[in-house]
Amino acid sequence: MNPKIEKLIKLFAKLPRVGSRGGQRIALCLLQDKTGRATALVSAIVDATENIAPCPKCGVLTDRGAGACEYCRDASRANGQLCIVRDLADVWTLEKSSVFHGRYHIIGGLLSGASGILPQDLNISTLSARIADEKISEIIFALPNTVEGKTTQHYIMSSIGNVPGVAFSELASGVPLGGDLDYLDDGTLTLAFGGRKSL
Repeated sequence: MNPKIEKLIKLFAKLPRVGSRGGQRIALCLLQDKTGRATALVSAIVDATENIAPCPKCGVLTDRGAGACEYCRDASRANGQLCIVRDLADVWTLEKSSVFHGRYHIIGGLLSGASGILPQDLNISTLSARIADEKISEIIFALPNTVEGKTTQHYIMSSIGNVPGVAFSELASGVPLGGDLDYLDDGTLTLAFGGRKSL
């Protein structure tokens, strides 16, 4: 195999949920395409990596240099609710279902001894300041219903401590054990958010 093609396949294979066979299919599709799709893809990737950056407040990807993202700029979302999620995919899932209308805080992963992910690797240290600055009255945990998700949730609660006027809640049992948000349908998410329980 041509080493350049092999390198391309390996790079695609490293993407989440792609694998070596998927990487091979993507590489072949792009290399054999006659419509200019490969060039357009390269241009879009370069444009995004150069002009997109995390929001300094919540971590949602937004235009570099724009400051806060669309959710943090939206005054109607300043309702005292802050939803803690693992990653941007969870934000997109919740937005698509229209079950939440507050602000988000992406922590960027879950605590895991096996994977070596420690508290300092996550976006947790700015939470206390956000609670005070944005007058947060409820923190909603929308983390995966896994051991790592629960461990992360308990760590965050203990690091924030007992703040007067701030309630903690988590999604109700509509989220199955071991479940991720992006696998749930809109109806299940609505029930889980509507029936969230206090912690």
